[in-house]
This record gives sequence, structure tokens and C-alpha cells, in this order.
Amino acid sequence: QVQLVESGGGLVQAGGSLRLSCAASGSIFRINAMGWYRQAPGKQREFVATITRGGDTNYGDSVKGRFTISRDNAKNTVYLQMNNLKPEDTAVYYCTATRTSSSYWGQGTQVTVSS
Repeated sequence: QVQLVESGGGLVQAGGSLRLSCAASGSIFRINAMGWYRQAPGKQREFVATITRGGDTNYGDSVKGRFTISRDNAKNTVYLQMNNLKPEDTAVYYCTATRTSSSYWGQGTQVTVSS
């Protein structure tokens, strides 16, 4: 099993920045991709960004150019730097990790962007 713990969410004004962190523990051997999804009230969960162990990244269209995902393999931690935040970025942000054929999710952290 893999445990994921997110941190760094909060309330920020539009145009501001936040940095999310997600630390993995447990059976972390062979974790490949780590990433972030988000879910706003009344909406489906949306892909935000992923990063492979080798550093290849992929972003959702709505966050390209504003968000940056990074990873510290030594600390088993993935980060999401969010700049130029917009009210529509308000959501619960979930960390995810893929290990062999299994996916794991964190409990989520709330990000609220005020206009």
C-alpha cells in the first residue's frame, strides 16, 4: 500500500500563488507517475498534471502555463506550484500515485481562490 498526504492548500486571492506538496510513504518502491487531479463542487474530477519518475510532465489544458509540477524522488514528494490563480481553480486537489498496476489517492486539500 501507498499512503499519500497532501498539504499546502488554503485561501488566496485571484492572481496569487500556492504550492501544494504530496508526500508518499509505505510501499513506495516502483512508484512511477505521480500527479494531481482536482474536483470542484458539482463537477467531475479533472486532470491537472502528472510527472513520471524520469521527469516527463503532462498538464491539463486549463492550467498550462500557470501550474508547474515537480518531484523529489529522494523525498518521495511531488509538488504543484500554482501561479496566477483564478476563481475557477477553486477545488479540492487530490494527489495520485501509480505503482505497477495500482493507483493510490490522497485525502485531498482545499484550494479556494477569491475574486
